[in-house]
Amino acid sequence: MLERLREAGYDVLARNHAEAILSYEFPGQLDELVSALSGFRIAMDELIGGGGGESGQTQRLRHALSDIGWRKHKFHVQTIVDGIEREGVSHEVDHVRLAEPGTLALEIEWNNKDPFFDRDLENFQRLHALSAISVGVIVTRGASLQDVLLDRVTTWLSQNGLNSEDDLERLGIGARTAAQRRAVAGQVARGMPFADAFARKFVADKFGQATTHWSKLDDRVRRGVGNPCPLLLIGLPASVLTD
Repeated sequence: MLERLREAGYDVLARNHAEAILSYEFPGQLDELVSALSGFRIAMDELIGGGGGESGQTQRLRHALSDIGWRKHKFHVQTIVDGIEREGVSHEVDHVRLAEPGTLALEIEWNNKDPFFDRDLENFQRLHALSAISVGVIVTRGASLQDVLLDRVTTWLSQNGLNSEDDLERLGIGARTAAQRRAVAGQVARGMPFADAFARKFVADKFGQATTHWSKLDDRVRRGVGNPCPLLLIGLPASVLTD
């Protein structure tokens, strides 16, 4: 089933036999996930109007997963030594799918600082060691999506005639800091078209290399972060963006 995502341009990486486990033990749950991701789209006006953060676009995906049983869950771990309870530890996961063969845990990292990947992978590692989960799944921005963001934002602004701060405010895209506005104004004063200046600042601030995207995640798992937990990593492709 993961071939559907690969053929559609999604980045897909399975580690520690995750694909075999999902295919043979969780085929129904895997089909749910693949179907939800295959139908996911982000409109450019939503992406820019939301300031690049987790607004309508990723909330729709979260709601879609929650509606089919992938719901937020807090794992409580309590240690007892010689009859004495030690302080408990909790691990909250945004999307957990309970099934007869076991439990799947999923995190969406649309636009966080990249150390959140370490947190997610280490949580999965601990929960797997306790037999609390069978597979950990992370969904993030894929390589192709990361690569086209600057061009797509610039093109969308130009095609929609957004050539000034007033134009942005007219569409409700004016909620930015004074420093961001000054940076764009400075580039425009030096001769750069407004669409280019805005897009460069917007993408650098919201989707820079230090945020959660495919290459940052791929690097961590190839260094062994999260081992030996079976992991399924999925990167959303450029095709999820619609104009």
